[in-house]
Amino acid sequence: AGRDATRAFASGDFTPAGLVDTVSGLSPAQLLSIHRWLSFYSDNYEPVGKLVGRFYDENGAPTEALREVEAAIEEALKFQAESEQRKQQFPPCNSEWSSATGTRFWCSRQSGGVPRAWAGVPRKLFSPGRRGSSCVCVRSTGPPWGQPHSQHSDTGDLDDPQLQQYEGCPPLAEQCVLPP
Repeated sequence: AGRDATRAFASGDFTPAGLVDTVSGLSPAQLLSIHRWLSFYSDNYEPVGKLVGRFYDENGAPTEALREVEAAIEEALKFQAESEQRKQQFPPCNSEWSSATGTRFWCSRQSGGVPRAWAGVPRKLFSPGRRGSSCVCVRSTGPPWGQPHSQHSDTGDLDDPQLQQYEGCPPLAEQCVLPP
């Protein structure tokens, strides 16, 4: 006999309130941690049975609750893949701050941990559903991302509507300093 503590594994809440067999309300990142955990166990261990409860019935058949969680995990995997693709298009800037000089953002061929053939220029990226912006490196030459044969201008992704130039920084500068 066993107890389903999947929620506690993902949330870190091992109190009686967290040791429940529902995963509703978990974030996509928490669902992905469950997915990685299940993958690890299915790859390294031989199953010996199924725990009757929310996810499996008395015959070991999946329940509707399991199908809903699997669908939520698929959505989380899709979101993760889109985020990774977005990071390839718009890698994070390097940044540093000091009370004397302020904040400096710059781009290099390795910034954001994303190796590439171009350095790019710093821009503010505004993402739907997120407050504020983040600094990303943007290609300033060639066709827009994903449009290798585009008849667009030779400005890379600078025309993306989610981007904004940093005020006071030259348009094609690889670094930008914002005073304190």
